[in-house]
Amino acid sequence: MSNIYIQEPPTNGKVLIKTSAGDIDIELWSKEAPKAARNFVQLCMEGYYDGTPFHRVVPEFIVQGGDPTGSGTGGESIYGRPFKDEFHSRLRFNRRGLVAMANAGPHDNGSQFFFTLGRADELNNKHTIFGKVTGDTVYNMLRLSEVECDQEERPLNPHKIRTTEVLHSPFDDIIPRERKKSKKDEDKKEGKKSQSKATKNFSLLSFGEEAEEEEEMVTQVSQTLKGKSKSSHDLLKDDPLLSSVPAVNKMAHVLQFDEQTRKVKDANLQDEDTFEISDPRNPVNKRRREESKKIMKEKKAKR
Repeated sequence: MSNIYIQEPPTNGKVLIKTSAGDIDIELWSKEAPKAARNFVQLCMEGYYDGTPFHRVVPEFIVQGGDPTGSGTGGESIYGRPFKDEFHSRLRFNRRGLVAMANAGPHDNGSQFFFTLGRADELNNKHTIFGKVTGDTVYNMLRLSEVECDQEERPLNPHKIRTTEVLHSPFDDIIPRERKKSKKDEDKKEGKKSQSKATKNFSLLSFGEEAEEEEEMVTQVSQTLKGKSKSSHDLLKDDPLLSSVPAVNKMAHVLQFDEQTRKVKDANLQDEDTFEISDPRNPVNKRRREESKKIMKEKKAKR
């Protein structure tokens, strides 16, 4: 076992991963795998891995994580695209506790990584090794695999990364990017966009001022009429074409009801006597009869 450690190159860089199974210390081979190490360090600085699950566990083989979607198909590198593999002759999959990039094929590295749970020679020259678990924290790493999985190697209750901390960065020029806005913030932004689209922008039109004045007039009339019914005299009282003297229909009367007796009286008359609405003595009926007789006489006279 000692010969294995002797042939490995020295590390440069250290990251602490706090998981639900305990803390895990990782030392980096930043010179042998600079792209992978830089990618891992910057993602840790940005909190990219916080809250992500170890979504795949293969007993005595690997524990895989680093996918923010938890599906095994997500994640993105700091470069905005997959980056190339970095193989080194002194870094081999010959023991547990190695940290390497997960991929779906050659030069397809993103954000996902895995820990080895034992020797895995079949992974040599297929996956980039960029770090190793150190000290007693290797036992916490092994605890990540002590979960029940389904037939697709997915844990039923996966362990998660709580936070990450870069204890020593081998890259002095790394500037963490601002984290992407959450879906909630994006929804709010879309909501504001929708509201702005609904607002009329008359200044974009050549007749903008006239349209704005007309809009104000309509608004004022609407406010005036709100909750009230208006006649044409009320709406067009300033129109010179409309007679200032309203037409009077003598047959029209305002009727008032007696709630207790359900009788009616003519409010245009001072007589306080009330009669049934069908009663001939009702002043309303009497006046209607008189008006009808008058109209009939006028028609006969014209003949």
